Amino acid sequence: MKKEFVLNQSVCDFSRGIDIAQTILIYLVALFVPTFLGMILNQVFGVSSVVAMNSQLIIGSIVNTALFVTALNLKGTVKILGIVTMPSVSTILSGVVFHSASVYMFYMIPAIWLGNFSLIYFFKKMFVVNKKNYLFAGIVSILIKVFVIFGIFQVLRMVSIFPDALVSTLQTSMGMTQLITAFIGFVLSFAIFKLQGFVKKS
Repeated sequence: MKKEFVLNQSVCDFSRGIDIAQTILIYLVALFVPTFLGMILNQVFGVSSVVAMNSQLIIGSIVNTALFVTALNLKGTVKILGIVTMPSVSTILSGVVFHSASVYMFYMIPAIWLGNFSLIYFFKKMFVVNKKNYLFAGIVSILIKVFVIFGIFQVLRMVSIFPDALVSTLQTSMGMTQLITAFIGFVLSFAIFKLQGFVKKS
């Protein structure tokens, strides 16, 4: 029998109601966390606070958790592409995370989409389909995502897309910060994955 397409597989089969509910929840996270959480952090802690200044770490970790949970639980190209594209658009349009650099981040949108898709696709393929070790699948998919985003950033930097004054900040955002937030999202998604298994057995 021909193997089912990678994006049409998940760790387990959910009822239609649960599938719809978790799809809506992940969509809401992907859309509203990047748009509003940064604003909320600014209001609660102050724009110059440590928490607000590190909003990309907080928002990015939540978004990456949503990406890993998507890889684990959701099926269907259309649903997955929606979750791939939403966070970067809402983050840049809100202007909270990248501030004055937001206008230049429009050039990075395709790279972020491709990076997010790579993380979901390769984690799903390795862990869900090929049953590789969770840690191994996570690390490989994270490295692929960061390589894609950081690599495209470097190409755009070399053709002088970004002002020199912003290059250092954006280089960190597109490199180390992507790595850290993806790893945190991976750890949080592992906790959710284990909780799902516990609930299913109960």
